[in-house]
Amino acid sequence: MTKGNSTKITDELYQYVLDHNPPLDAVQQGLVTSTYEKFPESAGMQSAHEQGPLLSFLVRLTGARRIVEIGTFTGFSTLSMAQALPADGALIACDISEEWTAYGRRAWEEAGVADRIDLRIAPALDTLRAMPGEPHIDMAYVDADKENQIAYWEELVPRMRPGGLIVSDNTLFHGRVLDEGATGAAGAMRAFNDHVLADERMESVLLAISDGLTLSRKR
Repeated sequence: MTKGNSTKITDELYQYVLDHNPPLDAVQQGLVTSTYEKFPESAGMQSAHEQGPLLSFLVRLTGARRIVEIGTFTGFSTLSMAQALPADGALIACDISEEWTAYGRRAWEEAGVADRIDLRIAPALDTLRAMPGEPHIDMAYVDADKENQIAYWEELVPRMRPGGLIVSDNTLFHGRVLDEGATGAAGAMRAFNDHVLADERMESVLLAISDGLTLSRKR
C-alpha cells in the first residue's frame, strides 16, 4: 500500500481550510451558533462547517433540482443545499423532531428558501416508501440513524436518476469502522461501507472529509 499523503489536520490547518473555502453567510453562521448554544450535547450531529459549502457545490455541480435529505437536525445542511437549488427546485427533508427542526424552519424563512423545502416529520423509511418508485431524485444526503443506513440506501438507489448522487455522512464513524467486532452504530457503518462497495448499481468513493463522506453516483 502506498499512502500518498501524510498531512495531519491540526486545529490551525483546519482553520486554514475553512479560511480558503466559501464562508458561511450570516444565516448559516447564526444557525450553527444557535445549535451549539441550544443543544450543546447534541450539536455534534450537525454537519461539519466545511460540509455546508461542499453540499452547495455538489448541488450546483450535479444540476440537482430534486433532493432528498435523511436526517435534518437543526437544518444547516438543508439550508446549504436549498440555497444552491434553482428557484423551482425542491428538497424533501426527513426528520422525527419538531423541536430540532423548528430552528431550521426559522433559518430557512430568514434565508428566503423555505418554499423550496418540504419538511416531513415522520420515520424516514415511511417517507421514502411513500415516494414514487421510479427514478426521479437527483441528489440525496444521508445523515441519520446509522442502524437504518442500508435500508435508506436500498430505498434511495432505485429512485435515483442515472447520474444521481447519494452523499453518505459518517462513513469513518470516528475511526471505529476499523474494529471488526464493532456493534451498534459503528458495526452498522462497517456493514454499510461493505454494502456500498459491492453495489454494482452505483460507483462510489469514500473520502476522508470530516468523519468520512462517501459519494455514490448512479450508473
